[in-house]
Amino acid sequence: MADIVIVASAFGAAQVRAQGHHAYVPLAASVGAAGFEVRRELLPAGLDGTVSADLLTALGRLMAARGLWAVYSTPAALYTDVGALDTVAVRGALVEAQTLGARIVKFQLGGFAGDASAELLARLLRGWRARVLVENGQQAVGGSLAQFRSLFDALERADAADMLGMTFDVGNWEWSGEAPLACARALAPYVEYIHCKSVGGEGARRFAVAPAGNDTRFLAVLAALPGDVPRGIEFPFDAVDPVADAHQHVMWLKAA
Repeated sequence: MADIVIVASAFGAAQVRAQGHHAYVPLAASVGAAGFEVRRELLPAGLDGTVSADLLTALGRLMAARGLWAVYSTPAALYTDVGALDTVAVRGALVEAQTLGARIVKFQLGGFAGDASAELLARLLRGWRARVLVENGQQAVGGSLAQFRSLFDALERADAADMLGMTFDVGNWEWSGEAPLACARALAPYVEYIHCKSVGGEGARRFAVAPAGNDTRFLAVLAALPGDVPRGIEFPFDAVDPVADAHQHVMWLKAA
């Protein structure tokens, strides 16, 4: 069975901002999760925009004490909108992930356009403890199948394919107008973490929802991806009884 990770925002972004990630670590452990995803955008930041190293260290120790391993999710992108490698943002996020003691650090892709920066990226990522993954986003830039094909092809040509893996977000492909199953079949060799959610609503009013137990499209995507990589719950839990809902979905995703 795959490890199940609970993404902090599943408990509600406003609640996590108000109470802190530490309030939800015991809940994640109690419902059978193996990991907990810390969201950088939900952490308090100082006037200079940085997150306290003491806070990250304490949070990492709390998770370890509860038997959870950490994913560090950052909204930072590997590439700027014009396709330049964003070395400052990437290095800053890697330092924060290392302070947390994260097993995985997750980036957005940004404006990668098939340039010759793959070797530079590989050098930047070398030597860090956390495994670096890139996630498909909800916009056309950073969320197209063609960009991800181009990225991994460039890394393979640079003999650096082992330096970067992928977080495959099932729902995000629908925001960017791609077919999740086709993307799963094309990108499965690079996938090391799966964000699980379905999508409700239409157009700009789309929102994340829990996959139905009989959702054959969602289950087909899971079946096309590696079965032994961690699966993250990113859809919101039921507000009336989030603990029971979280436990139910943890058990379901383990067996799906």
